[in-house]
Amino acid sequence: MLKCLSLLENCSSMKQLHQVHAQIQVSGLHRDPNIVNKITHFCALHPSGCLSHARLVMTHSSDSVLSSWNNLIRGHATRCSSREVMWVFVEMRGHGFRPDKLTYPFLFKACAAISMLKEGEQIHTDVVKSGLDSDVYVGNTLIHFYGSCGKIGDAHKVFDEMTIRTVVSWNSIVSACVENSKFRDSVELFFRMRDCGFEPDEATMVILLSGCAEVGNLSLGKWVHCQVIEKGLNVNCELGTSLVDMYSKCGDLYCANLVFERIIVRNVWTWSAMILGLAQHGRAMEALELFKQMKNNGTKPNYVTFLGALCACSHAGLVEDGYRFFRDMQYVHKVKPVMAHYGAIVDCFGRAGRLTNAYTFIKNMPVKPDAVIWRTLLNACNIHDVNDYSGVGEMVRKSLLELEPRRSGNFVMVANKYAEIGMWEKVERVRSGMRDRGLKKMAGVSSVQVDSSIHRFFSGDDFQVAYNAFTIGVSINAYLAIGLTRVVHIATYELIFPPGRFKVTLTPPLNQTSGTQKLPLMHT
Repeated sequence: MLKCLSLLENCSSMKQLHQVHAQIQVSGLHRDPNIVNKITHFCALHPSGCLSHARLVMTHSSDSVLSSWNNLIRGHATRCSSREVMWVFVEMRGHGFRPDKLTYPFLFKACAAISMLKEGEQIHTDVVKSGLDSDVYVGNTLIHFYGSCGKIGDAHKVFDEMTIRTVVSWNSIVSACVENSKFRDSVELFFRMRDCGFEPDEATMVILLSGCAEVGNLSLGKWVHCQVIEKGLNVNCELGTSLVDMYSKCGDLYCANLVFERIIVRNVWTWSAMILGLAQHGRAMEALELFKQMKNNGTKPNYVTFLGALCACSHAGLVEDGYRFFRDMQYVHKVKPVMAHYGAIVDCFGRAGRLTNAYTFIKNMPVKPDAVIWRTLLNACNIHDVNDYSGVGEMVRKSLLELEPRRSGNFVMVANKYAEIGMWEKVERVRSGMRDRGLKKMAGVSSVQVDSSIHRFFSGDDFQVAYNAFTIGVSINAYLAIGLTRVVHIATYELIFPPGRFKVTLTPPLNQTSGTQKLPLMHT
């Protein structure tokens, strides 16, 4: 027995495991629970492990143990086979085994992966009944599960009721807040974490940086970077990539490149973050050059890398190069395209004014195009309408309104185009369709970052702030360009600011005040 266990322990491939397993079968020990447990452990956790072989061994074992079932569940969970996890769990319960504190975390991980809220809540009930709700490992995965399913209130409840917390517990609730766009809460939890005596680690910083990138808060992102330096944290590949991603998404490509150059060991995500950042900010040739460097470095591109390359080709007008990247991605690198890749090719054709090519590409897609792809082409049709000899724009407008009949922005976009070319009957028809559906035009929103706060302003807002006796009145004339030929005056707003709060700062190019505008006419 000990010799067999030792042989299994020293296996380094499935081929060796099969050979040892054959010897064990000859000896008659293949049904022993300890042997079965060793085999399932290897099949579940080793990079070359085969779960179907583990399942076969379990089937022929009349006396399995709970740890073998846990190995099987863990193996499927780490391979993101969530449905298989649940089937194994049901089968395990059918054999009379009760899950323990090692089973539940992988069940919650599987439920979180594909948002199986109902199943996860049922399992949570079992956890409470079994008295394992006080286990810190189970609690951490419960927080992650509820956060992934959008139940941030339940995630907070689990966290607040935990009697024992670790850094992972704090990271889990901070991550849940970031994932559910509760960014202010995540920052407050970060300070609470330190006040409670827990030192943030690299994972904490990665989570906060992802939140900064999501909302475009550059000043807070820089503050997090300062915390990393101040605490002497190891800027490993993951943390370095998060810094590059944050700076890129916040528009500070200078700092993004500084961090990128200082990362000694880079993986495909590091390269992809920098390439995509350059591409999305119009520095197409630099992005493509970096793509070439990455391949020369021996790093195999993934779907994000190719998205960056396609985006770069679109900005640079390199239509043929973009289509070549798209083909190579599928047939050379065996990367399956997702909707974003198809959208990038449509954008590439559209920016070049090749509307018929874009429309034909969409109609030949192996997957059903979503509304974003149709809006991308419609935006191109609005810009290049002089090239629209085949009536592509009209077909796109029809497809978009049929696909999303409840989205007011689509109707506004179509009505504005008809108004621009003087087709007033169609304008009224579109507006009538909006009224019949009870739709209203969405207000445009602008956001500006002042110090560490992001302020949002909607068209039609009435600000009346009174502090002390002094105020500053500022008249802002808002204009919205429609198409390339018409400019429509929207409104004049009187904004009242308290003294000391209204500042106009002239800054160097690399330290700009961040401001964004989101209008309902945008195609994304």
